[in-house]
Amino acid sequence: METRRMCPHCRAFITTKDRTCPYCNEAVGPRPVERREPGQIMGGFIPHARFTTIIILLLNSALFLATAYFSMSSGRGDMMNIAGQTLIAFGAKVSIAVRHYGQWWRLVTAGFLHGGLVHILMNSWVLFDLGAQVEEVYGAHRLVVIYFVSTIGGFLASTFWSGDLSVGASAGIFGLIGAMIALGITHPLGAANRGLYVRWAIYGLLFGLLPMFRTDNAAHVGGLAAGFLTAWLAGVPRYATRKETFWRAASYVCLGLTAVSFFEMYKFFSNAVQ
Repeated sequence: METRRMCPHCRAFITTKDRTCPYCNEAVGPRPVERREPGQIMGGFIPHARFTTIIILLLNSALFLATAYFSMSSGRGDMMNIAGQTLIAFGAKVSIAVRHYGQWWRLVTAGFLHGGLVHILMNSWVLFDLGAQVEEVYGAHRLVVIYFVSTIGGFLASTFWSGDLSVGASAGIFGLIGAMIALGITHPLGAANRGLYVRWAIYGLLFGLLPMFRTDNAAHVGGLAAGFLTAWLAGVPRYATRKETFWRAASYVCLGLTAVSFFEMYKFFSNAVQ
């Protein structure tokens, strides 16, 4: 079994048992891929699945079922095509609502909504794979921050450059692609796969240009840029440093703002259905 690894500080080769680099005297701790804090499902029984990624997928699915039920019960749509009025009531990004009525929370809630069955299945398929990769490398706290900032950045770009109603996890997904591209530039761990994720980004943006799909490429570009910049600043986890404390606290702030956004959505929805 390979017992060597590279010190993340000075790039010297050390052993997997070292907790302090003998060359630069910096604490290195366990590798991010060895940590259990991101939460493998059932203790690794499903090795590819990661806890935080699964929670995001479950939240997306729950909201999709809620919007589909409401849309069908009101006679406005079905599971294949959720009605626009339903999506607006549940917190879709609507540019005029964000810019002129101060409904900033839509920049968050829109990232958890989907316009139909095909939409959510495609995004869930990509998120299951890509989210697990980002969570494994960056850890759960950084994943939360990257995904949150990418969703906000994506729909903020969409607010100013695309006037249409917009929903979907793809802004956050493009942010995760941006995070893996950043890893390929800043760390030897991701250099080998940098070209793969650059191609993913290009293919995704070209796919969004096809006329048969109503794709919000402004949200994709915004999410990609926000994810790249956030990951560039975050870097990969270090062991027991102040930087780790900062990113843990930042993830809690993001979770708190997400909760506030859904509370605002609930208030708006309650008024809308009365």
